[in-house]
Amino acid sequence: MKDFEDKIVLITGGTGSFGTALLKKFIHTGIMDQLREIRIFSRDELKQDMMRNEFNIKKIKYYIGDVRNRASVDQAMQNVNFVFHAAALKQVPSCEFFPLEAIQTNVLGSSNVIRSAIANEAEKVIMLSTDKAVYPINVMGMSKALMEKLVQAESRLKHVKTVVCAVRYGNVMCSRGSVIPLFIQQIKNNSPITVTAPEMTRFMLSLDDAVNLVIFAFLNAQHGDVFIKKAPACTVGDLVDVLKKIFHSTTPVKVIGIRQGEKIHETLASSMEMIRSKDWGDFYQIKPDNRDLNYQLYFNQGQTTAENFKDYTSDNTDQLNPSEIETLLLGLSEVKKELKDR
Repeated sequence: MKDFEDKIVLITGGTGSFGTALLKKFIHTGIMDQLREIRIFSRDELKQDMMRNEFNIKKIKYYIGDVRNRASVDQAMQNVNFVFHAAALKQVPSCEFFPLEAIQTNVLGSSNVIRSAIANEAEKVIMLSTDKAVYPINVMGMSKALMEKLVQAESRLKHVKTVVCAVRYGNVMCSRGSVIPLFIQQIKNNSPITVTAPEMTRFMLSLDDAVNLVIFAFLNAQHGDVFIKKAPACTVGDLVDVLKKIFHSTTPVKVIGIRQGEKIHETLASSMEMIRSKDWGDFYQIKPDNRDLNYQLYFNQGQTTAENFKDYTSDNTDQLNPSEIETLLLGLSEVKKELKDR
């Protein structure tokens, strides 16, 4: 609590799933009582108005703006102590079709946030990244990987006092655009459940897990760190089978094949990153590559122990069996609501 006492917090993309969850975390844990002010920064005036009516808390201030516009970021950043940067283009197909838009928001917009935070002498910036940034094969992952490189680049500037770090997590269950709400809707409509590949594996992370990861990083991160939360995984085929069981559905499954920009398995940390990571039990802290602008080090200083480390993937993490998947799903408020309505 003392870390937040009389501080000002800025959440970019604050009207999204993560921003809303973080705001609720602050309220329910009493952190809100310690804060001087919390600022919600986004370009969605409708969602801001909905949040204003839902929470009705004077400490919450709403700023209309876009991370692409440095001037609007600067306005919201004045006197801010802590920044949680969640504003992004996250949909893989959208980024594939409009790659320059993804670069404008996820790369240049992130740079605006970092530069503004440093210029305004913020204490700490937490940047939200994704497992798709590791070995990226789609524009969304590539743009997030570049965002992480911005974090690492800042960590090499010794005169910068603002701590800039990142967290990386996989698909959040029941977040906007994720597969669980899609599968549930298809079950409700009694239309075929569209599965790309039944053997595909994905990390299973709740929105609360994502928020806890960010808070843990906030408390422990140093300049340039990337934090990830260890998470179990399951196959998409098992996930669909369990959803059909929960909803007593006989809806047929239609396998449509893997789509452009998708992987069979996701990676949260590469083997090279695992070499320089610290194991916190539930989390990994990946330290930045701290070699400086002396390029000669890149030619004569390698990693001789890389072969002893493996990528941390949705294929080699703990795999959930159907019973464990069912327990996990039944604990989600979104699934509970759907079951109650049904």
